[in-house]
Amino acid sequence: MLHTLDAPAVRTWCQLALRALGQAREEIDALNVYPVPDGDTGTNLYLTVESAAAEVESRFADPAADPAPGLADAARAMARGALVGARGNSGVILAQWLRGTAETLAEGGGAEQLRAALQRASDSAYQAVAEPVEGTLLTVARVAAREAVRAGDGLAQVADTAYRAARDALRHTPEQLAVLAENGVVDAGGRGLVAVLGALADAVAGQQPMGPVALRGDVRAVESCEGHVRPPGPGHPAFEVIYLLDAPDAALPALRERLGALGDSLVIGGGDGLWNVHVHVDDAGAAVEAGVGAGRPHQIRITHFAEAAARAGAADAERGEREERARAVLSVVSGEGLAELCEQAGAVVLHADPDRAPASAELADAVRRSAAREVVLLLNDPELRAAAGAAADQLREEGVRIAVLPTRSPVQGLAALAVHEGGRRFDEDVVAMTSAAGATRYAELAVAEGESWTMAGVCQAGDVLGLIDGDVAVIGAGLPEVGESVLDRMLGAGGELVTLILGEGADATLADRLVAHVRQQRPEVDAVVFHGGQESAPLLIGVE
Repeated sequence: MLHTLDAPAVRTWCQLALRALGQAREEIDALNVYPVPDGDTGTNLYLTVESAAAEVESRFADPAADPAPGLADAARAMARGALVGARGNSGVILAQWLRGTAETLAEGGGAEQLRAALQRASDSAYQAVAEPVEGTLLTVARVAAREAVRAGDGLAQVADTAYRAARDALRHTPEQLAVLAENGVVDAGGRGLVAVLGALADAVAGQQPMGPVALRGDVRAVESCEGHVRPPGPGHPAFEVIYLLDAPDAALPALRERLGALGDSLVIGGGDGLWNVHVHVDDAGAAVEAGVGAGRPHQIRITHFAEAAARAGAADAERGEREERARAVLSVVSGEGLAELCEQAGAVVLHADPDRAPASAELADAVRRSAAREVVLLLNDPELRAAAGAAADQLREEGVRIAVLPTRSPVQGLAALAVHEGGRRFDEDVVAMTSAAGATRYAELAVAEGESWTMAGVCQAGDVLGLIDGDVAVIGAGLPEVGESVLDRMLGAGGELVTLILGEGADATLADRLVAHVRQQRPEVDAVVFHGGQESAPLLIGVE
């Protein structure tokens, strides 16, 4: 348990917040009915925090850096990353909330500083919104800050109290905003802030990530809005305009007044000459011109709500209507040997950095480069599910038909590729590939870096771990012995083919010994060996 926030804690906070928002992204999208029921709040919040986390990670990119990043560096990086990458109304508000938090944490990371940071964050978020509305993220932030001031001594108590207060405030948002009550949902942006505060409490306490938020029985998600973009109702502005703006503080009052007269949902966050501007208007050109009058707008994004809804509807209508289309399978792998195997099987490969998982933007760009109208995405890593989901949502709006197969290991991805047939209907191909991946059990050998509790007991640094389906099942002293034990356990449940993929630097005699073991113990089972070159594990194992 931490008593003072430091730079690594901010890094952990960002990672946990990104994971929590990734897990809740579709749920939050389904809750989204205010200010526009366009089903993208969860995705926007995820992309905003993803940008914040990436900016923080960049401060830790050089482990030999002297001095190492401090709390102020990490907090400011978090705020700047969120500001630059903010998406949508809620994303800009959250970015401003993070900025307010960072401004105080830059002065210290104790319990009192955290109380003050949460209060400043709430104040900053309210100031960013031209017409604050209760029953939204703003209310959740205000209640969390108010209760944090009353919390007991200690950093963990302050963080946990803020999280619990936010969760309670979220449950009451339908009582404050009629559109939420009419649709039977809580506020989507507020739900996102609960996830972020839960991640903060987890980072401070060192506990397991927060579970689902338990809502009142009369509060539910709206099934009809999940995964769909819907046009705004009558009388609502037609365009969403968002851009970064280089401008002096003195130019902001006039800009707020001009944009306020043009439309609604106006949020301007930022400071120190860089601002993120978000507004809903009927005249998108005038909104951009207002930015030109105040400074230099860039990274301009204009969305026509009706056209976005029409594109989504058209994409849904096209599904299953055409049997033969340009199709690609994109496989995310690390290791030259694995990449070559996937390419030989007909996949387009995204080479993953072994030290950093690809972000949603990288996944989306890789799909775009494939120039295919239909794409099957093989993740080969459970940590990529959230980023892939966010990327897939963006690509579907662009008319790409995409299926994300959450393969958890490269051996499952190879099994899926083995049954891929581009001439089949898309849905049939996806079903066949999913079935093949699901029928493949996976395992890997790893070397423990330190003492740790596992499902198989306590391991020490240097111990060899045998993980089956993601859980530690065997602890031993040598790779061959642990590999044999893992194979015996896996084949005990049946199997016809064993696939062994050697990692970078792994001794080829390891595979020879394991193949001989399989032939001796289970002569009816075939075994194949590949050199994958992955750094993540000295050996990957698949059993089909």
